[in-house]
Amino acid sequence: TALHFVASKKNLDVARLLLSAKPPASTQVRDKRGQYPIHRAAAAGSVPMVRLLLQNKSPVSPTDVEGFTPLHHAIAEGHGDVAVVLLEHGADFTLKNCDGETALELAPDKEVRMAGPVIGQRIKC
Repeated sequence: TALHFVASKKNLDVARLLLSAKPPASTQVRDKRGQYPIHRAAAAGSVPMVRLLLQNKSPVSPTDVEGFTPLHHAIAEGHGDVAVVLLEHGADFTLKNCDGETALELAPDKEVRMAGPVIGQRIKC
């Protein structure tokens, strides 16, 4: 959809227009890869876009056809700031993709991967 495209390009102004149109673009539509616009925004590393999509009722932890959540995409691409926003909104960091990997296991930085147990302890309430 157009929202998928602008989310991947970090075009916040057009995303706002699409979301305020009558009828508004939906944040809950999958593309052929099973991705929502939030998957694209997370992979692109756009904190403002991720926040905008979440404010407009985007699910936070949907999986695509490969089992990737937006958190998987953010961490795999090294976008820690996006990962923090997703976690603050309740992203499930225990979900595994089709290869059996959690998002933290995809981190390019070994230190981040090793921090997984610590992060899990801090997030649990």
